[in-house]
Formats: sequence, structure tokens, C-alpha cells
Amino acid sequence: MDFLPFIICISAFGLSFLFALGGVGSAVALIPALTWFGVPFVQARSIGLFVNTVGMVGATYANIRKKNLDYALGLPIIITSIVMAPAGAWIGHLLPARAVMVSFIVFLFFSGTMMLFFRGSRYADQYRDDRPVLLPLLIGTLAGFISGLLGVGGGGVVAPLMILRGFNPKRVAAITAFSVPFSSFSAFLAYAAMGSVSWTLLLIAGCAAWAGGYIGTIVMQKRMKPQTVKKFLGAVILLIAVKLISGLF
Repeated sequence: MDFLPFIICISAFGLSFLFALGGVGSAVALIPALTWFGVPFVQARSIGLFVNTVGMVGATYANIRKKNLDYALGLPIIITSIVMAPAGAWIGHLLPARAVMVSFIVFLFFSGTMMLFFRGSRYADQYRDDRPVLLPLLIGTLAGFISGLLGVGGGGVVAPLMILRGFNPKRVAAITAFSVPFSSFSAFLAYAAMGSVSWTLLLIAGCAAWAGGYIGTIVMQKRMKPQTVKKFLGAVILLIAVKLISGLF
């Protein structure tokens, strides 16, 4: 009997539940986990993108209902990320898998470090009222390219850069949740067009990740402090990066 679908289902559910407790997506951990179970790296990235899309749609819908979105500020990020995500996916197909893996490890170190040491709360009182175009365009370009190349959401790039440029963290969180599904789905379509999707594994992982993320979000809202969990997840991501490095040699 092939236990791989069952293992992937449990892993996608568990990781999505765990990362939802910190209010973040699970693709950064799910992708390496899938590769350790024998899923080709390129297919794991496509699954990560699909999980990002499904997972963040709910958050986006909630923000729209609560009228938390600043469309004028978020639209440039969405447009450029949609355009650049397929470009990142295409480059990822052209580059050797080892080169993409090295880039993925670098991103893991960046993401884990930001979770551990970046404190968005210190910027909670800032509120920049202007609506620049060039800055969001550049940030969306970078986030979209990284999303397509590595199979992770660009939120880890959008959020800190926007906050450091003076925008309120709560506003940025809504914009990030709004932009990630667009760039992720755009990149996913590119992977599908290039034949890098295992539809069976995608369905299993996608459904399990959605269920885990949904339950994890409910538990987080009632019982958890996301910032405390986020620090733990940051440490987990750094350990994953170290393990991936050891696998390169």
C-alpha cells in the first residue's frame, strides 16, 4: 500500500494548523517536508502555491467584510506580483534544482529571522496617509518573483518592507493577505501550464491544509498569542533551513 498520500495529508493538516496559530502560511515548512517524503521539489513548490492561495482567501474575505483593505495602496502590489509570479516560476524551471534550493534556504533564513526578531508592534502607532505608486510596484515585483520562484507567499517580503516604509502594521497585514492569493495563484497557473503539478497530491494537500489552517485560526483567535507562536515558528523555520543545508553536502 502506498502511504505517501496519507503522510502528505497528515503533514499538510498538521503544519497548516501549527502555522495558523501564528497567523502565517505554512508553505515555507510544507515544501521542504514534501521533498523529504519524496515529492519532487518542483511539484512541492506548486503545492505550496496552491496552499497559499486557498489559505489566504479566507483571510482576504474577512478583511473585505470588515472594510480593512486599502485598495489604492494594495492594487499596485497585486498588479506587479501577478505579472512577476509566472516569471519567477519560469526562471525556477530554467535554473538547476540545486540553485533554487539554495535560494529557498536563503529565504528560510530571512523568514525565520524576521519572525524571531522583527517586532511590528513597535510600529503600531505609525500611520502613513499617502498612497505612493512606485514603492508598492517595486515591492510587488520582488514579492511576486520570489513567490513564483520558490513556491512561497510573497507576504514575508511585503509586510516588513511596507512597515519599515512607515505604513501601519494592521493596514499592511490586510494588504498582504489580499495580495498573496493573487500572486500565488498566478504562479500556480504557470507551474500547471509547464506540467509541474501532481493533481492527486495537490487535492490531498490542499484540502488538508485548508482544514488545518481553518481550525488553527479558530484556536488562535480564542486561545493563543500569535506573536509568541510566531517566535517558535521562526525557530522551527531556521532549523529546517539548517537541515536543508546539510542535505546539500
